[in-house]
Amino acid sequence: MKIERIDSFIVPPRWCFVKVSTDKGIDGWGEPIVEGRAATRVALIDELSDYLIGKDPSKIEQLGPALYRGGSYRGGALHLSAVAGLDQALWDIHGKRHGMAVHQMLGGAVRDRIRIYSSIVGSEPIDLARQAKELKESGLTFIKMNAVEVLEPFVEFDEHSKAVARVAEVRDAIGPSIGLGIDLHGRVSRAQAKRLLNVLDEFEPSFYEEPVLSEHASALAEITNHTSTPIALGERLVSRWDFRPILESGHVDILQPDPCHAGGITETRKIAALAETYDVSLALHCPLGPIALAANLQLAAVCTNIQLQEQRLSVEKPSPDLRYVRSDQSYHYREGFVEIPKGPGLGIILDEVEIRAAAEIGHRWRNPIWHRQDNSFCEW
Repeated sequence: MKIERIDSFIVPPRWCFVKVSTDKGIDGWGEPIVEGRAATRVALIDELSDYLIGKDPSKIEQLGPALYRGGSYRGGALHLSAVAGLDQALWDIHGKRHGMAVHQMLGGAVRDRIRIYSSIVGSEPIDLARQAKELKESGLTFIKMNAVEVLEPFVEFDEHSKAVARVAEVRDAIGPSIGLGIDLHGRVSRAQAKRLLNVLDEFEPSFYEEPVLSEHASALAEITNHTSTPIALGERLVSRWDFRPILESGHVDILQPDPCHAGGITETRKIAALAETYDVSLALHCPLGPIALAANLQLAAVCTNIQLQEQRLSVEKPSPDLRYVRSDQSYHYREGFVEIPKGPGLGIILDEVEIRAAAEIGHRWRNPIWHRQDNSFCEW
């Protein structure tokens, strides 16, 4: 079997899909995306395709290092996300070729379902509470929220109060039995984090996500002295080499690699294995589409330290988020969990006609650009 063709599709709302076709009629799909950089991803995949065309798609461990190290310049989210989508597609082909789910090829499942969470967004406490109630009523037992929006360099009292009000309203709406993750999204400085985390601890969050940006992870040594709540981080890190110093620091409790950013199924599994040696859990980052979720769930099936799964697809049926999947029965949600897909490859069947039609529309999604009161740039 040889790789014959590679096609990319930019589809609404903000996703990018890749299809790897073989000369035996077996195709594989992946989701290579760094949000807001879909067109860049297509160009990178086109460049990497020069190496892959004509190769045996089953030699995943051989092809991966060449895609990553096959030039003097390597790494970064843009490069590794292109590699990630191709890696997912190769595993999809490999599983379909042998009639097995990817997790079966990786040694078999350690679980048949995994607890999921979705995020609520907005600034008004009453609106956040309404969203949280709706997710709870849909069956979710874990919810994530952003506590802060635009922040000045030093947190003033009113900003403290706004953050507390948001979290308090949500916690009151969902009660004590629902898990609550608080995402600070790297918007908070070291000085701000020491104060904010301390005042938010009373709401018993399950974790604080990105209290500072990954590049400022050295600040966690001091920040963790101000809270007993677990620290989560990692959606912006893309390789074992990025995660190693984070693990060695001993100040992160939950890693959040994204298999659509961090080199795909192959590299993310190695990150999970590395984290296991430090007794660190994983909650894979996945605010993306149906192919991304399928790849995440194949990993969740085989990695014992993956404890929680982010997802943005609607748990209601019929779901508009699954229009690219032939049947919305591909994902089974129950009691706050989603079952691991058991079909061959990634376990889902895609509607290529719908994908090609949507690609004619495409998208140019960009994240917001925020500014402070003095018009200086602020992290989104």
